[in-house]
Amino acid sequence: MGFIKNQFLSVIEWQETGEGVLFYKFQNQEIKKGSKLIIRPGQDAIFLYNGKVEGIFQEDGEYDIESDIIPFLTTLKSFKFAFNSPLKAEVLFINTKEILVKWGTKNAINLPAPGLPGGMPIRAFGTFNCRVAAHDVVIDKLAGIRQTYTVGDVKERIVASLDQLLMSWIGKEGHDMFNLQMDARNIAKGIEGELDADMQTLGIGISGFTIESFSYPEEVRKMQEKAAAQSMVGDVNKYTQISAADSMGKGGGGGAGMASDMVGLQMGMAIGQQMVNQMNLNGGANAAGQGQQPAQGQGGAGPKFCPNCGTPTTGSKFCGNCGTQLY
Repeated sequence: MGFIKNQFLSVIEWQETGEGVLFYKFQNQEIKKGSKLIIRPGQDAIFLYNGKVEGIFQEDGEYDIESDIIPFLTTLKSFKFAFNSPLKAEVLFINTKEILVKWGTKNAINLPAPGLPGGMPIRAFGTFNCRVAAHDVVIDKLAGIRQTYTVGDVKERIVASLDQLLMSWIGKEGHDMFNLQMDARNIAKGIEGELDADMQTLGIGISGFTIESFSYPEEVRKMQEKAAAQSMVGDVNKYTQISAADSMGKGGGGGAGMASDMVGLQMGMAIGQQMVNQMNLNGGANAAGQGQQPAQGQGGAGPKFCPNCGTPTTGSKFCGNCGTQLY
């Protein structure tokens, strides 16, 4: 007798063994007398009978089906378990937690760019947040044909539409093709609204969408680095400060040796050029000064002190100490 009694006991629960599952349909449709329902934190349990929602239970805990659940069901309040008549109903567990998902474009997106007939190939990476937003829509659109629905399914649908959305939002605002990261927040916000509107048709909400980085072709990246380096070399003081900070951050050893040598070489060239320019300026000034000395001498009034050694001249044409011509 004990064996017969125990075979009718069952536990209805979802242990969430799979990661990123948004809903799970309990597979055993026969709910027997003495059954227990366990709702864990972050879960809702929905009872379905003949495809119709009978009740939604959101408080986590353990419940007796016969005494705690059935009295609250819409059309099953008077159901009585018999020895061989289990309740044939479905229980759908909903994951109410918000889930963070990483995304990335499958292929490079060719964005229109001047001088590039095929466009500029760009990749993008980031994250989005999703959760079940409407139980009734999920049941109507998904639960009837799916045993589970995962964030992988959401990601597949989102990634499939990202190419067109990225092209649309980058072109819509006239963003700088080579500085998209600066506008990533605004671009992501626009895309989030369209993705959320699309997924709401399935009862899934997109509560956040971010673009962490844009990736350019290697050739474009090298050109950007070269242009930035040339711009910094033009300002020796700025270049020196940035190079010194970079050297300190790397500890001045190991892989930083080659970079340090390059920094020193470029700094030396720039400073050397400045010294040559300064010498040219000083040389011009000295030449101008020497050209004016005879004119002063023509006036007959020489300097009171020798400009070379500082000895008083006493009106002599030559310095009595060092022999320097005074006028």
